[in-house]
Amino acid sequence: MNFEMKKETLNLNEKKELDYNMKSRKMKYVLSLYVFLGFAIGMFCWASYAYYQSSVPSTISIKAGTSEEINLRIPASGVLSTDAEKVLALNEPVTIVAGENVSSYQMRLKLFGVLPLKDVDIHVIENKELIPVGQPIGIYVKTQGVLVVDTGSFGSGGNQYAPSEYKLQSGDYLTAMDGVAISDKRQIKDYVENGGGADIVFQVSRHDELISVKIKPEPDENGVYKIGAWLRDSAQGIGTMTYIDQSSQFGALGHGINDMDTGELLKLGSGLLYNTEIVAVRRGERGVPGELTGVIEYKPDQVSGVIVDNTIQGIYGVTNEELLTKYVGQNEPLPVALKQEVTLGAAQIVCAIGGESRYYDVEITKLSPGNEAVNRQISIKVTDKELLELTGGIVQGMSGAPIVQNGKFVGAVTHVLVQDATRGYGIFIEDMLGH
Repeated sequence: MNFEMKKETLNLNEKKELDYNMKSRKMKYVLSLYVFLGFAIGMFCWASYAYYQSSVPSTISIKAGTSEEINLRIPASGVLSTDAEKVLALNEPVTIVAGENVSSYQMRLKLFGVLPLKDVDIHVIENKELIPVGQPIGIYVKTQGVLVVDTGSFGSGGNQYAPSEYKLQSGDYLTAMDGVAISDKRQIKDYVENGGGADIVFQVSRHDELISVKIKPEPDENGVYKIGAWLRDSAQGIGTMTYIDQSSQFGALGHGINDMDTGELLKLGSGLLYNTEIVAVRRGERGVPGELTGVIEYKPDQVSGVIVDNTIQGIYGVTNEELLTKYVGQNEPLPVALKQEVTLGAAQIVCAIGGESRYYDVEITKLSPGNEAVNRQISIKVTDKELLELTGGIVQGMSGAPIVQNGKFVGAVTHVLVQDATRGYGIFIEDMLGH
């Protein structure tokens, strides 16, 4: 009898413990669900916030003397710096009027009217027309100082020397040596070789800061003094002129001229445009970008313009009268399309493959005005059968080819997708004008 009672009591305790364990597991399961649900909601909110933030451009342009409709289509409100009391609902189109003698505004955005989203700069630009060019140009630029591509070592008498190691860096610009301004790398070479190994104090521009660096040249196995640095003082190539205006001002490429080794934007000392002639076209194929091959004669009588600026949005300068007259008579000027006017769908690019500039059909497949990479905010696909037959799509040398849509100047081609030559990227013309 006692044994049966103990057994019954034991079963009761086991049941209580089992119930407790089941409740504990259930609570942990429910808690895990809440944690997962909270994490999922948090990730969704973060992704939505990041999406809305990236979909809004950092800058918006409006034309002087006009009113512009801006349609961001986001659940946010905005307040203009000129009227802090007026709140704009941005889930529907809003109209902004460019005031007189005002060059810029700022609009502070809040998501759902509560969460700070982004500050958007609104620039008032000149209401002008541009002539789309699309012609190949020869480019020659000299750097501001001499660029250090890299440093290295060399041997002599069983010893290894690296005079510039830890003193110079890739991307440095040598601007003077022992107080004498540097014009090109030949000047440095001659000075080092004839200096007898004496210390040289270089003035170096590093990240826009001037510093002094002392380097002692060492002789190589032939007794020639060196500092152990690879230097570059110029760059040349072929691109496409994007536009020219009635005052001979031009813009080209849609991206800056970068050094091929460092990848850095070259600091421009001086630059010239040259006449060029395309003599061959290598078609683009999957994994192998095509290329326009041209002939450039670097002679004074072949100069067609002066390059005065090299920026991430392109190169800029002034053409000569002959080039201006040629393009004014060849192509009609077009009004500038602002970002908010560009739409997905049919468009054209202007380029000269066999001589005269021609319009070729493309499709704008994606617009990313909030993309930080200003040169990749327009995605395009070549649809023109003739251009596909000639080049396979977009090829090197076509950077700067104008993009036109609905009779307006939209932007310029900047890049080709290596894996698909029919596709590429472009820059908005308003970003080129706002350099």
